[in-house]
Amino acid sequence: MVVILLGPPGAGKGTQGRRIAALRGAPKISTGEIFRDLAAAGTPLGLEAKKYWSLGELVPDEMVVGLIAERLKDADCRNGFLLDGFPRTVAQADILSTLLGGLGCKLDGVLNFAVQDEALVSRLGGRQTCDNCGATYHVKAMPPRAEGVCDHCGHALVRRADDSPEAIRKRLREYEVKTAPLLTYYADRGVLHTVVSNGSPDEVYARVQDALGQMEAS
Repeated sequence: MVVILLGPPGAGKGTQGRRIAALRGAPKISTGEIFRDLAAAGTPLGLEAKKYWSLGELVPDEMVVGLIAERLKDADCRNGFLLDGFPRTVAQADILSTLLGGLGCKLDGVLNFAVQDEALVSRLGGRQTCDNCGATYHVKAMPPRAEGVCDHCGHALVRRADDSPEAIRKRLREYEVKTAPLLTYYADRGVLHTVVSNGSPDEVYARVQDALGQMEAS
C-alpha cells in the first residue's frame, strides 16, 4: 500500500505514520527525519537542508526529489510505503507520479490531517523529540515518563530549532501557499481522505483506520 501523509507541521503525521507503518509492516519515509539525521551526522546535504528548515522554509525541490528517488529504490519499499513530508508542492506531486510509474506501483490514497493553526502552534511549542529514535513528546499533552528522557531508548529529548513560535508561524504560512494546493490536486484524483486531527492519539488513530479501510475498499 502506497499512502501519502499530508497536513501542516504538528498535525500528527509522524505519530500516526509510525503506528500505520508498524501495523502494515511498511516503512514510513520522512524527508524531514532523513535530512535531520544527515545534519546530525554533519553531511554537506544535511547541513545545507538545515539552513532552510531553521528559517521555516521548505528545502528546495531538487534536494528533496533526489533524496526520495534513491530511498524508494531500497528493498523495504517493494511492498509499499508511507510518505511523510513529500510531496510538498504540486510540482513534487507530478514528479512523484512519474517515480511511482517507474517503480511499477500506484498511489492508493492520501491522508490529510486537519487541525486549526492555533492548536498547531500550541502543539509544536511544547514538542520534544528524540534525535536517536525519532519518538515525539509534548511537555503537557504527552510527556515522557522521566522529564527530558525518551521512554523508548533513554536518550535526551531536545526541542527542534524550527519549533520556536516565529518559525512555526512562518512554516504554517509556507504550508498554506505551497502545500495546501495539494488538497485540491489529490481531491480531483479521488484519492484524498481527510482525518480530523483533534483529540487524543488513539482517537485520531481510530479515524485513520476508518480512512485506510475506505482506501482498501475503493
